[in-house]
Amino acid sequence: MRRPLVLVVLALSSATLAACGEDTDPTEPQGGSQTSVPEQTGGAGETPSGEPSIEPSVDEGRLVAPTVVGEAATGLLAPWSVAFLPDGQALVSERDSARIMLLDGAGAAAEVGEVPDVVPAGEGGLLGLAISPDFATDQLVYAYRSAPGSVNQIVRMTFDGATLGTPEVVLDGIPSNTIHNGGRIHFGPDGMLYAGVGDAGNTGAAQDTGSLSGKILRMMPDGSVPPDNPLDGLVWSYGHRNVQGFGWNEDGTMFASEFGQDTYDELNLIEPGNNYGWPVAEGVSGLDGMVDPVVQWATDDASPSGVAVVDGQVYLAGLRGERLWQVPNPGSDRASSLEPVAWFSGEYGRLRDVVVAPDGNLWLVTNNTDGRGSPRDGDDRILIVQRTLG
Repeated sequence: MRRPLVLVVLALSSATLAACGEDTDPTEPQGGSQTSVPEQTGGAGETPSGEPSIEPSVDEGRLVAPTVVGEAATGLLAPWSVAFLPDGQALVSERDSARIMLLDGAGAAAEVGEVPDVVPAGEGGLLGLAISPDFATDQLVYAYRSAPGSVNQIVRMTFDGATLGTPEVVLDGIPSNTIHNGGRIHFGPDGMLYAGVGDAGNTGAAQDTGSLSGKILRMMPDGSVPPDNPLDGLVWSYGHRNVQGFGWNEDGTMFASEFGQDTYDELNLIEPGNNYGWPVAEGVSGLDGMVDPVVQWATDDASPSGVAVVDGQVYLAGLRGERLWQVPNPGSDRASSLEPVAWFSGEYGRLRDVVVAPDGNLWLVTNNTDGRGSPRDGDDRILIVQRTLG
């Protein structure tokens, strides 16, 4: 099976933080051996273990520090997902309030509606958003919500530019929990709707291709099964613990982030029908029939949520890691010489999502408000980040 294309550097283990990276789940194990990779552009020195550190590779200027040049919104309440409309404005979901906000990109925000039948609890609530590829004619917005009855649903509703219509359920019966709900949805370059679904705390379900849990799903816009799916039903790939971010390169290659438990978070190159190992494997295992990640991190360095893929670069928003990871050219022949680099470490708190705006900048969503006295309560905003490539 695929071997990792980007190697990591061994560091000390850590047993001080819960591995989920979201709201702490006291039932989950903590600690475990971990890894780290270079951060920002600091020079060589020593790691806490006494081993020499590695300078991040800079290939002809391709890795140049991104710069925060403004704010698209401030004062948000646990924002989760950003989706751009054809006119350049953006919709933003708030997990706990179930509100959808309309942003004009210049700092103005207006509530356009509250999605009904949302049950916010722990990591559940109003999660991913996606805009129909045919929005100009059908005006449809898709959302992933935690609903009554311990289920997650994908719904769609019309949006006329000012208000939301009544939701229609596209996919029902996705198991829900206070942890591992997945929740990211995107339309792929093939026009199909994809969804990252967590194992909802039932680890065995991830290996069961008859279950929707622990999977990446692929469906027609109406929720039906595409005839060319690799397995029976909606399953596109399986063996996932909690996918909260994915995207496609210009050549159609799909990448997805993965929350680890105690040891490794992952960036995976997704191919249809493949098994990504959970719960048998976490990180690189070399096991037959299971695909290794192209990059792995210590869980307290990443806990990756949203993913943006652009110009051969993959960006991952880190929750517990509180940094933006940039992975140059993953999956290419050159990837082994280009180490992941971290930006903004600890500057803006937990980072929930990263998306490419129509102007080519990145929008970086912070997720610091938990309503329980977080030191950064009330600090949730969307940063406009200018990325510079040589």
